[in-house]
Amino acid sequence: MPSGLDQSHTRYEEIFTEVEAPFAFVDLDAMWANAEEMLERGAGKPIRIASKSIRCRDLLKRILRRDERFAGLMTFTLPETLWLAESGLEDLLLAYPTADTEALGELALRSVANPGDAPIVMVDCVEHLDAIESVLGAGAAPVRVCIDVDASWWALGGRIKVGPKRSPVHTVEQALALAREIERRPQLDLAALMAYEGQIAGVGDRPPGRRLRGAAIRAMQRRSAAELAKRRASIVAAIRELAELEIVNGGGTGSLELTAGEDAVTEVTAGSGFYAPALFDHYSRFSLTPAAGFALPIVRKPARGVATALGGGYLASGSGDAARLPVPWLPAGLELDPEEGAGEVQTPLSGPPAAELQVGDRVYLRHAKAGELCEHFAALHLVEGGEIVDVVPTYRGEGKAFL
Repeated sequence: MPSGLDQSHTRYEEIFTEVEAPFAFVDLDAMWANAEEMLERGAGKPIRIASKSIRCRDLLKRILRRDERFAGLMTFTLPETLWLAESGLEDLLLAYPTADTEALGELALRSVANPGDAPIVMVDCVEHLDAIESVLGAGAAPVRVCIDVDASWWALGGRIKVGPKRSPVHTVEQALALAREIERRPQLDLAALMAYEGQIAGVGDRPPGRRLRGAAIRAMQRRSAAELAKRRASIVAAIRELAELEIVNGGGTGSLELTAGEDAVTEVTAGSGFYAPALFDHYSRFSLTPAAGFALPIVRKPARGVATALGGGYLASGSGDAARLPVPWLPAGLELDPEEGAGEVQTPLSGPPAAELQVGDRVYLRHAKAGELCEHFAALHLVEGGEIVDVVPTYRGEGKAFL
């Protein structure tokens, strides 16, 4: 935690005295400390902001204004991308392929109006190219596309795949084949290449209470990073024989310093690191400061050692294990009930502080992931110093639910 930053239950209770719980908040002092930490790890490479991890237009704009090294957005759906573009945000790279023909039609119109500034869309197969071309008229301007390369590590001679199940494009030959297909289509323009190493960026290498598993994760990540650096460089070199790539994107919050060190990579991506959700507490290479949380009111005392909060069942996406549950934060020492967890309408809490909590008191929790918290709240209370400096809408608060 940065020196001088007080993240105590007492401090937040003083700040939020007049705010009715439940509510969500972002501590800007902590968020900017995380931003500086990520810029340092990025070693001068531009950092593209993952919008799915922020889900608040006001904060996206604040981050982009903060430092010129924060450059551009990595979006997660095409309707979201077009909405952000309409609000004046630029340099947009869609991180996932789309099958939304209506949105593709809107993108085609934007490509005509702003051929060099229209968002870039992700592709990893011929079917994606066909879908884009199906909405383009004869005189349409080219749509810029990005090839998504599989960054996973194939262990034991390719028998075991470690990493997200994303693109089918893994080898130099497969990437070249898709690049050649794009080059054959005059209404498509190959502008970028992306490879996200989720098995490094998104997996903490210091799981609590599991030393052997942590050692195994670190060994896997070392081997995976070395293999990917060589393969990514070869793919980029081969494709640049065909097309002038504007962007070679890689990494995530958990791998900034590793990915930024690759010469072939022109930029890295980060998003979760701004809020520093609970899943990012377990990395050995860096340390972030919790910057986003939510407050719940205590509404029941079913037993002296139990305090029950209203709501709280804000589960993170993923494999469905306990790591996807929100984490009790303040007062320190609270624990979820192992039978009930975080519930739709109530969350029982135990631990030493629970005995002292009374009906009407408040507790603070952290979400396991970053932007998904914003799907449960219409606004974020922004804290700086010892006061609330602004209240800004989330995507949901602006009436948008993209996924």
